[in-house]
Amino acid sequence: MLSLSSLTAGYDGGTVLHGLDLEIPEGSVHAVVGHNGAGKTTLIHTVSGLVAASSGRVGLAGADVTRQAAHRRARSGVGLVPQGRRVFPGLTVQEHLTLAFGRRSRRDRASAQWTPDSVKQLLPRLAERAGHRGRQLSGGEQQMLAIARALLGQPRLLLMDEPTEGLAPLIVQDIADLIKTLPDQGLTILVAAPRPAFAAEVAERITILVAGRAADEFSAKELRDQPDLAAEAMGHATAEGSVASGLRR
Repeated sequence: MLSLSSLTAGYDGGTVLHGLDLEIPEGSVHAVVGHNGAGKTTLIHTVSGLVAASSGRVGLAGADVTRQAAHRRARSGVGLVPQGRRVFPGLTVQEHLTLAFGRRSRRDRASAQWTPDSVKQLLPRLAERAGHRGRQLSGGEQQMLAIARALLGQPRLLLMDEPTEGLAPLIVQDIADLIKTLPDQGLTILVAAPRPAFAAEVAERITILVAGRAADEFSAKELRDQPDLAAEAMGHATAEGSVASGLRR
């Protein structure tokens, strides 16, 4: 589904991702884990088209989308759940859902897998809070709304950037349980995860990013059986990779 080949990207002339290779099969969950500044958000934004690749290739279902703009990638089936949730404080839950779904053409809406009703069935708390405005929602409810909004774009590939940031442990578990169900709905998922333990719970494969490079890749079973593997890999930062840390996010 997603294929990255020698992907290099950055900001303002600085390089954050250095020749990254990654293969994510259709219907799977893949996590990237790394310290702050490792390049996780840059990776998510480069795949979504918000950051332009300096070199290399982004392939989606066999098609080269490296030079496609973000809105074209969204139409091709790339959905984004951004870090920080970014809901509109003055809009109700129902208005968020209606707005996200209304961006599709009438023909697309008629054949859509995800509708405002179906995402509320998947996330019943949103149905309960349909009349509440974004600023009235808890952090967990805002995250559920951000996920629902992305699903209404009918993605094949769902990008999730730190989806549990700042959430209580019970809500983190709810998000983990949700992520594990989505491949059954035909989704492929790339998640930037805050902790190796969370990544090992939701993903089949985990890539450790260090200074914008893939330091290692593990199966979830390997990390569950040997939790120290991720910490060891994350400690392999090089002096060269640390030079650009001020540019990474």
